[in-house]
Amino acid sequence: MSLSRQIAYLFLLAIPIACVAWTITHEEVFREPREWCKDRSQNCKPLVARKFFYLFTCEYCFSHYVAAFFLLITQFQMLYEGWRGYVIAWFALIWMANIYMSFFNRLRLDIKHENVEIAIEQTKVPNNK
Repeated sequence: MSLSRQIAYLFLLAIPIACVAWTITHEEVFREPREWCKDRSQNCKPLVARKFFYLFTCEYCFSHYVAAFFLLITQFQMLYEGWRGYVIAWFALIWMANIYMSFFNRLRLDIKHENVEIAIEQTKVPNNK
């Protein structure tokens, strides 16, 4: 596969990885299981159990496992064939997915900030009349 095609695959495969990692670690639909995992990550006795449950509360940590799953089903490799290509692709996908999640988080913060500013402006308008 040509390098330009590999880069295109990298940018495209990182999108569903980011989507899955973000949805499970942030969105309301998974709130209850995530809160249960957060509790288990703080209150389990064995260190291995605490770390396992923490995975479902951190988008960065969880993206490693989601990227591994996507590599398993797509067989995507970068730069080299074989295990080295999988390792490079794995870290590249994690990096790109986390960039996408950072952009999405920033966008959500900007939207929230604008909504707060609008709400403040709307409360000021009736007082000026």
